[in-house]
Amino acid sequence: MDQRLELQLDRSAKTPLAEQIRKGISAAIESGVLVPGARLPSWLDLAAQLGVARGTVRSAYEKLAAAQLIVASRAAGTRVADRPPAIVRVERPPDPGSFLERYLEMTAGPAIFQMGVPAQETFPATLLARIRAQAVRAESSAPAIYPDPRGETALRREIAAYLAVARNIECLPSQVIIAAGYSSGLGMALRVLGLEGRKVWMEDPGFPFTRRGLELARLSLAPIPVDEDGLDVDYGINHAPDAALVVVTPGQQAPLGSTLSLTRRLRLLDWAASNEAWIIEDDYLSELQLNGRAAPALASLDRAGRVIHVGSFSKTISPALRLGFVVAPPQLASRFAEVAACLAPPPGPSVQLAIAEFMREGHYLRHLRRTKRVYSVHRDEMLEHLQVEGGDVLIAGLAVLLRLPNNVSDLSIARDALAFGMAPVPLSVWYASPDSAQSGLLLGLGTTPQRQLARSCEQLDGIIRLLTESPNRSIHK
Repeated sequence: MDQRLELQLDRSAKTPLAEQIRKGISAAIESGVLVPGARLPSWLDLAAQLGVARGTVRSAYEKLAAAQLIVASRAAGTRVADRPPAIVRVERPPDPGSFLERYLEMTAGPAIFQMGVPAQETFPATLLARIRAQAVRAESSAPAIYPDPRGETALRREIAAYLAVARNIECLPSQVIIAAGYSSGLGMALRVLGLEGRKVWMEDPGFPFTRRGLELARLSLAPIPVDEDGLDVDYGINHAPDAALVVVTPGQQAPLGSTLSLTRRLRLLDWAASNEAWIIEDDYLSELQLNGRAAPALASLDRAGRVIHVGSFSKTISPALRLGFVVAPPQLASRFAEVAACLAPPPGPSVQLAIAEFMREGHYLRHLRRTKRVYSVHRDEMLEHLQVEGGDVLIAGLAVLLRLPNNVSDLSIARDALAFGMAPVPLSVWYASPDSAQSGLLLGLGTTPQRQLARSCEQLDGIIRLLTESPNRSIHK
């Protein structure tokens, strides 16, 4: 045995001696002390050298051989197995300018003004913790079998009932497929439809993660402008009449907050039915409409079975749940079930059962009402402070949009704001092309504590003034 190898055995330790020998030799191989081809002593000789039973060393050698770290033969003895050279793995940050870097920036937090995260003050932490604990106990005591890939029946039934009341969607629980959030639901829909190479209408501006998802699915994007009535359907028909898919946020357009008008809804549905095109309805923030009652879901008007409705609990309860759902048209329900079973299983049963109980007991609707009241207060106070600080200020769903001169980099402002614990979202990244992008900041309502609002607006105004007066200047430089 190589003289540099020293095996130190601790006979008072709880770790068995055979395991100590195995770990010692394995560490020597991994570190390069024992190189490929190095000969080890027989288990008889090593047992005598270490003063342990022969069976102890033999057990260690058998485990090393099973791990393919050593090989033994009568002719060559026991030797270190040939293996690739060790690779030193260094954690690397995302490439500058990459999608992942932008994703991490947009989801960084917790921070003031962060979008897409519910208010902590309305989160029913104690109640949900109790319900989830009960669900975990129920899951642990249940038989260890594979769950239904479509999701727990109890949750699918509650979602179907909720959609009938809140979103005017009439569907059966069998049409509801549980997903790991909106992105998972979008991925399932794209797999089911199989439209690779076809054209898709995408709102411009529109959700950057959706746009990247469509690109990854190898669809050809046709950016369609939006205005105060939502997606410009006539523009889409005139400029991309051969599209096979439309992805739209009709309830509260992401990010500008406009609602797709009834005229455009009917026009879009009629065009999709006539052209056998599909519509993915991202029901973004619809149940959190702060002014009046939310418009019925687009799927509630669909009579041709062309709309795939996707919702989630990320914005209403917590993104940490990774819980969403898809309402499939009846003719696609079995196909969705197949994709869920083979490629996109839902989260574990305990999370689903907990949310099902939360909905069944009426807590979810009460939580939504309470959240909307709090957000309305946040909105009014933010508007007051931002008007004092100046700027072109607009309501954009559950955010306030602060428009900036197009020669001012909203990306630079957003990055500088992170140093102060703020995470406004730059508007420009929501546009398909830098040439058409407009500069602005989206300030989320849910993550803006009232006690810090005035100071945060003052700090943000200071950063904006710095970059407005000197567009090439940044606190990072």
